Amino acid sequence: VQLQASGGGLVQAGGSLRLSCAASGGTFSGYAMGWFRQAPGKDREFVATIARSDATDYGDSVKGRFTISRDNAKNAVYLQMNSLKPGDTAIYYCAARSTPLNRAYYRRQSEYNAWGQGTQVTVSS
Repeated sequence: VQLQASGGGLVQAGGSLRLSCAASGGTFSGYAMGWFRQAPGKDREFVATIARSDATDYGDSVKGRFTISRDNAKNAVYLQMNSLKPGDTAIYYCAARSTPLNRAYYRRQSEYNAWGQGTQVTVSS
């Protein structure tokens, strides 16, 4: 599967952005999906994940502010980001993991086998 992330940009603190990740070349409904981010000088970190069943999990720093969702008809996964903070500034990557398990989701980068190119999110104070 190939992934293309989009929707990043510059936003003021407290604002919102919606990231999209379009998938092609695979059976999208057979994948668990995830979002990760990498800030300058820092390791890539887990943001959110969604199972084939729509079960979700979030990193502690984004719980209550970010929402991951998927639309299998459009082969897409989304990340709605609200109440953005300067600390959310990073390149955001979407990732896919083929799985036969309907309710499985994944928090580790090593568990994913396809990655998008990343989209820059910058939050100004």
